[in-house]
Amino acid sequence: MKLESAMSGSMEENPAVLGLGSPGSSATSRPTHAPAPAARPQRVTVAVYAQDLVLRIGVVHQLRQRPELELLPDAEAERARTSVVVVDAVDDEVMALLQRLQRNPATRTGLVVGTFESAALQRVIECGVSAVLRRSEADQDRLLHLVLALANGEGVLPGDLLGRLLTHVGGLQRSALDPHGLSLSTLTAREADMLRLVSEGLDTSEIAQKTAYSERTVKNVLHEITTRLQLRNRAHAVGYALRNGLI
Repeated sequence: MKLESAMSGSMEENPAVLGLGSPGSSATSRPTHAPAPAARPQRVTVAVYAQDLVLRIGVVHQLRQRPELELLPDAEAERARTSVVVVDAVDDEVMALLQRLQRNPATRTGLVVGTFESAALQRVIECGVSAVLRRSEADQDRLLHLVLALANGEGVLPGDLLGRLLTHVGGLQRSALDPHGLSLSTLTAREADMLRLVSEGLDTSEIAQKTAYSERTVKNVLHEITTRLQLRNRAHAVGYALRNGLI
């Protein structure tokens, strides 16, 4: 598709502007000077990629109406400051395109997508996508906001996707720090107290006296800890809890 951005216009000579005077004016009259034209702000260059021609035409039609933007033809897409990828859903073909765009340091990439699964969010972000917009919300103003945010080095995510991302990242952090799911919430105050007493060298009967629980309860609590966290014995449980700052 050829995207035209040429401008046409005409210029007329003005004798007064050129300092030649107008007919009947005095030879000694001073020339008048036109003010220098204001510099036009540089437009943001945009390349549009789409799996479907209809999707591409729709987005191009929206963006080319904005004077802040300059849409580039396919032959010049590599020099675009921003790239907008328009798809129905994220599949392997889309991922390959995003990875290719990520290797181009000249461009920052945004994604306009029809349906979006949570599992795909991390994948597209790892491929350099810093702005996501649902197609159902992709009116002209939101598309412009997405492109300008990309050009300014900012990120754009719908609120629900941002929430999913934060939840996903939190889960990854917990998994990386503790493969067995150990966290402050997985040890009750009673369990932590009993492990702390084990770490001090107390046996079952001594822990029972200290905590006012029966020996049977102490044994059951410590057995529950080692079983739930997949640890070998009490010593292993103590060491694991100490390494994770739980006691």
